[in-house]
Amino acid sequence: MAERRVNVGWAEGLHARPASIFVRAATAAGVPVTIAKAADGKPVNAASMLAVLSLGAQGGEEIVLASDAEGADIVLDRLAKLVAEGLEELPETV
Repeated sequence: MAERRVNVGWAEGLHARPASIFVRAATAAGVPVTIAKAADGKPVNAASMLAVLSLGAQGGEEIVLASDAEGADIVLDRLAKLVAEGLEELPETV
């Protein structure tokens, strides 16, 4: 299983707008991805808005993105960049 550990770059954490941006990106990625807070390690579906919001991930907090799908490394790199830099959309390339 591929995974990336990254600190949340949005000051407000994964709440409201940032969570929406992340969920849209995870859904568009086309492979199943999970997200978890590094502290408790309980993964949830990264394509579910309610699941991502339920994490309560704060700005600067470490999260873990994971997937065992083919091509997961590229997807995880892109999602990690999105989260770490607090971007407004998924980067086309890393």
